[in-house]
Amino acid sequence: MAEQLTGEPMGVAEQVSHIKQRIAAAALKARRSPDEVTLVAVTKYATAQQIHELIAAGVRDLGESRVQQMQSHIDEVNGWLASGSAPSSGAALPTPHELRWHMIGHLQRNKANQAISLACCIHSIDSLRIAEEINELAARLDQPVKVLMEVNTSGEASKFGVSVPAATHLCEQIETMGNLSLVGLMTMAPQTNDLEKARYCFGLLRELFEEIRFHKMAGEQFEHLSMGMSGDFEVAIEEGATLVRIGSALFGPPPTQTPTETAGNTNKSA
Repeated sequence: MAEQLTGEPMGVAEQVSHIKQRIAAAALKARRSPDEVTLVAVTKYATAQQIHELIAAGVRDLGESRVQQMQSHIDEVNGWLASGSAPSSGAALPTPHELRWHMIGHLQRNKANQAISLACCIHSIDSLRIAEEINELAARLDQPVKVLMEVNTSGEASKFGVSVPAATHLCEQIETMGNLSLVGLMTMAPQTNDLEKARYCFGLLRELFEEIRFHKMAGEQFEHLSMGMSGDFEVAIEEGATLVRIGSALFGPPPTQTPTETAGNTNKSA
């Protein structure tokens, strides 16, 4: 999280501007257009006021790792938007339908129905079982679902995701499901200060993405690489990311967790 010249932490609007500048610089360094990269603000640890400021600053894509928290934040934000409270910046606010909520966390089967109704897309399809469950639910709801396949490019046992060798087969299976639209791949690099380790994981996902496109294993809608978080998003953009999931760089570090909480929550910190 950046600070102003005075040493004081930046407000949310300033952080959004700062992050967008860094996104643009990383894209231009890779000879890409900044418009190719979407900021998905991870609001897991954000307060209601911070989310209001985020939306007032123009962010329209928000990510959550738990369905219950997504529902809670959506309800709170929709109530705020309905109240007509104008932000001090004078910025025009969106309608609820103009906000896009992304499900970025591991999805339990008993939460799949709720996730389908709330999320614009689900980033974490990592098994045939969960893909079939969502496909069946989507058929009952008559609501096609955009999904990304999560790949464990680091090989860490603590992370979710289909293994790299099994990824193309799962991709082909998902493509046979009439109510799922496979729009891309997602991964999470190791939590390390060595950005080259992160680059390796991101490059591996990009190579897999290119292989799937080359062999036409997915349709024309297959166009996204969801990779990169607060500590490594610039490297991810250099490797082709189109969706970067950023939380702590916008809102500050998460509250201190107990060892038990940390062990159950290592997969989607941003």
